[in-house]
Amino acid sequence: MNILIALIPAVAWGSIGLVSGKLGGNAYQQTLGMTIGALIFSLGAYLVYQPVLDVKVFVVGIASGLLWSVGQGQQFQSMQVMGVSRTVPMSTGMQLVGNTLAGALLFHEWQTTREVTLGSIALVILIIGATLTSRKDPSSTTNDTRDSEVGRGMRILLVSTIGYMGYTVIVDWGQVNAIAVILPQAIGMLLGACIMSYGKKALGKATAKNILTGLLWGAGNIFMFLSIPKVGLAVSYSLSQCGIIISTLGSIFLLGEKKTKKEMVYVTLGCLFVIAGGVLLGYMKA
Repeated sequence: MNILIALIPAVAWGSIGLVSGKLGGNAYQQTLGMTIGALIFSLGAYLVYQPVLDVKVFVVGIASGLLWSVGQGQQFQSMQVMGVSRTVPMSTGMQLVGNTLAGALLFHEWQTTREVTLGSIALVILIIGATLTSRKDPSSTTNDTRDSEVGRGMRILLVSTIGYMGYTVIVDWGQVNAIAVILPQAIGMLLGACIMSYGKKALGKATAKNILTGLLWGAGNIFMFLSIPKVGLAVSYSLSQCGIIISTLGSIFLLGEKKTKKEMVYVTLGCLFVIAGGVLLGYMKA
């Protein structure tokens, strides 16, 4: 049962790209709807846990949420440019690399030779995985307009990764309670989404529909915190990375993103490499 609880974040987060793709809307509508859903979920979590909120928690949480809105908004943009199957594993790999380097360089988490060795191996594995997922079959004759947009998509993902890194780094730096920060974080997420979507015709039916993605995100977030005491950080962290299998393969089979047989091999291997890198990082945190 504990393992099943630990798998919920992977299922919830791995489904976000698929659900948003099915619900439709532009990146601004998807981001705004998602943040509304996240705020609804965080209000429920606050009523259940009733954590202590002070000025520091609010400042850190809102700043974290603003940075998250940049990360998620740009990820949605990349999905529309390059597709879910290419964006999600690359984004996951880039986030893991970025956060690992931030932990090592900013917070000096790598203190021993073992940590430096395992961390370096994990980074190499993650980079290989992210590279494989974006690899194109040179013999492919399909003329997908997304193939010509890879460079633009990568630039968008770089901004997304910086936003996601800031979202987690600032919480680590602030040393605030993880449960207490959820509500202020959601407020910052909604505020950031409103700023980014101003003048972009972000309000509509698609916005309301995408509230569901926010509820999925909130469910994954809270179950991650619940699973850590039960199965440990290493296991819960590693299992959460398995969501890229759902989002990547689901986008191919459910959203109809076209891949050649060789590209399917690249994508599958890339996902496995990213998961392996995440597992190794989780093992380091044990």
